[in-house]
Amino acid sequence: MKLQSGLGNHLESEALPGVLPVGQNSPQQVARGLYAEQLNGTAFTAPRHRNLKTWLYKIRPSVVQGAFVETGHATWITDPGQGNFIRTPEALRFQPFPHASSSKDFLESLFTYAMNGSPFNHTGCALHLYAFNRSMDRKHLYNADAEMMIVPESGTLVVRTELGVLEVGPRWIAVMPRGMKFRVDLAPGSSTARGYVCENFGAPFQLPELGPIGANGLANPSDFEVPQASFEQVSGEHELFARYQGSLWRTVLEASPLDTVAWRGNYVPYRYDLGRFNTINTVSFDHPDPSIFTVMTSPSAVPGTANIDFVIFPPRWMVAEHTFRPPYYHRNVMNEFMGLITGKYDAKEEGFLPGGASLHNAFTGHGPDADAFRKATDASAKLEPVRYENTLAFMWESQYPFWPSEQAMKRTDLLDRDYRKCWEGLKPGLEK
Repeated sequence: MKLQSGLGNHLESEALPGVLPVGQNSPQQVARGLYAEQLNGTAFTAPRHRNLKTWLYKIRPSVVQGAFVETGHATWITDPGQGNFIRTPEALRFQPFPHASSSKDFLESLFTYAMNGSPFNHTGCALHLYAFNRSMDRKHLYNADAEMMIVPESGTLVVRTELGVLEVGPRWIAVMPRGMKFRVDLAPGSSTARGYVCENFGAPFQLPELGPIGANGLANPSDFEVPQASFEQVSGEHELFARYQGSLWRTVLEASPLDTVAWRGNYVPYRYDLGRFNTINTVSFDHPDPSIFTVMTSPSAVPGTANIDFVIFPPRWMVAEHTFRPPYYHRNVMNEFMGLITGKYDAKEEGFLPGGASLHNAFTGHGPDADAFRKATDASAKLEPVRYENTLAFMWESQYPFWPSEQAMKRTDLLDRDYRKCWEGLKPGLEK
């Protein structure tokens, strides 16, 4: 699998030599009888530094397809008008999403946990888990509502896109741009896969500004990887599913839509190894705000306030002196959905497991459980430098309140109804 590097770069790639036009994008005749097709991720008149587009040179243009028929999806729900969401200020925790017990592919297994905003006006996001045991094979998907960030927790995925192939497993992420056709298959050696998906209805993810951190740190643009061109020339019936206005639509194709022989542009799928994140932390005292762990952000119209941030809590050194080292107790104007990829999160001794999730909406108090607090405040323990190993948690944080889905709240195998008990051991300060 050959890859290119660089987030936001203008790249080009051809699977067959001599296919890319020279000096123009849409010549009278494209080499090898291919069709030139532009995929735009922003309006034509978006500022140059924000303008996203890619030219594709395809065996068949996208207009060659049958009529779309609305099919719906029982568990992938992003239309707030359906009334399948609950408003609650409660702190919520969910047990690990069960692995697939019957034959399912990635698309079939998507299960909505929460959402905010709307796919109709391109604000907010929707958050899902997946658990599948079968490749999509001749089924393909594009999402007209949102870009999709995939965060595997177990199992390795082969994501085949119009621009090429990306392989992603735990500790990696993959991002599919809005409108990009793709399918998700199981990699050789993986019989099942489970993980998290964020549908970002707002501005595309980008790297956060570094401010006083300086020119380097956090996620480096050169560590993001983009596929090289590869194409399928596979005839016979293929299905194409479109996510459009909160519903799922299906049409039939006469061949695979992943038939782009060459391409050039900056509107591309990409992957990122979370192990390459350059973690910033204190070397003196106090616990810095979790914004220092931001990998990517989808900005809003309010400066410094994200439509959604993607934040990780990776392996790292903790050296803070005379400091309470776990995340501090807090109430936040932002809304936080957390997941766990591996190991244990340092604010929870028990109950928060890989494949699970938690949700704390605006100004809902949350923080370390009673056991984590006792360990962190034990006066007999020396505050020596400690290496946090075998851990990787993440957070999607948004300015908009999350509405948990009824289907997640009513699943007795998912909702942890005893979540609040983890704080019952916290005694009043004057009574200690």
